[in-house]
Amino acid sequence: MKKKLSILIYSLANGGAERVVSILLNTLKEKYEITLFLMNDTVFYDISEEIKIVYLEKSNPNESGIKKLLKLPFLAWKLKKYNKNNISISFMNRANYINILAKIFGMKSRVIISERAMPSFQHANGIQGKINRFLIKNLYSKADLIIANSKGNTCDLIENFNCKKVETINNPIDLEKIKELSSQKVEFRDDSFTFITIGRLDKGKNHKLMIDAMQNIEAKLYIIGDGELKDELENHIKSLSLENKVTLLGKQINPYKFLKQADCFLFSSNYEGFPNVLLEALACNLPIISTDCKSGPREILSPNSDINFKLDKIEISEYGILVPINDCKNLTKSMNIIINNKILRERYKEKTLKRVEYYSLDKIVKKFEDNISA
Repeated sequence: MKKKLSILIYSLANGGAERVVSILLNTLKEKYEITLFLMNDTVFYDISEEIKIVYLEKSNPNESGIKKLLKLPFLAWKLKKYNKNNISISFMNRANYINILAKIFGMKSRVIISERAMPSFQHANGIQGKINRFLIKNLYSKADLIIANSKGNTCDLIENFNCKKVETINNPIDLEKIKELSSQKVEFRDDSFTFITIGRLDKGKNHKLMIDAMQNIEAKLYIIGDGELKDELENHIKSLSLENKVTLLGKQINPYKFLKQADCFLFSSNYEGFPNVLLEALACNLPIISTDCKSGPREILSPNSDINFKLDKIEISEYGILVPINDCKNLTKSMNIIINNKILRERYKEKTLKRVEYYSLDKIVKKFEDNISA
């Protein structure tokens, strides 16, 4: 008889944590009877019909922070009422709070929470940040296990939030699926050198930085993703007269067919948890230029270096180029290096699949299984 497993997340919208959940749903179903608990009815990813879905609510994603906070005990009580499974795993802050509160209210499941970002950076500012830091510090330690998706996030939880039972399990990458999807044909580029990126259009991803860098680059930039800053970024592109060099492609169900035809992947985030898109770029055989943000890029592109190293110039690392965050001058310089140095580009291409194999689906899912069944 299969063990019963619950997975709780806000929604299955298009995002990194949601993508990881969709992968786990479709792999762990072979060994577990899974119930997926959601708080919003957005389901971007395909999931098996074997997965039972229960909506704790169908909320408006734009509701106020205070309303979200006040609803936490109510949603935790509903989870405690409906969840009778052996194990309950949650992903991202709000779901984690609800999972732990349900345990406090008497839910019998083994509670595992998964932190997908570095709390000290993600919740650094404002009253909302202060509330989240308080909740993380006072609730996370009550979980039976915390899974962080990067070494940087693990260190942050231990050093700054009094967490002790923390395991690092990186995000998985489905290499076979990406290989299949990337082979699909699409016509979107010309003969220009082509940069590409994927990410929500929000301040954390800092797309404005790469757009600014394009002023001094002879190339094209394609941005895959949607979000709150779409209009602002479109206006910024127009204000710099870059309409012929920078294109917003919007949200794409299959971004890999675009990645496969580009020349270099560009990443400009100010902070991250563990950026799946860098693994996807490697899986599509792309050289990478990334900001050295906390956390993830250094672990992926320069795995033998100190994750706490503070970069102040361009670093030609083992698996890609790292640049300081929010540094347009060095980002521009690194983009020109990758355009003009074919030997470096080919060297990175030769190493991509070797590096990404470390994050292969079977290896990462096995780590989840070992920790779930512990």
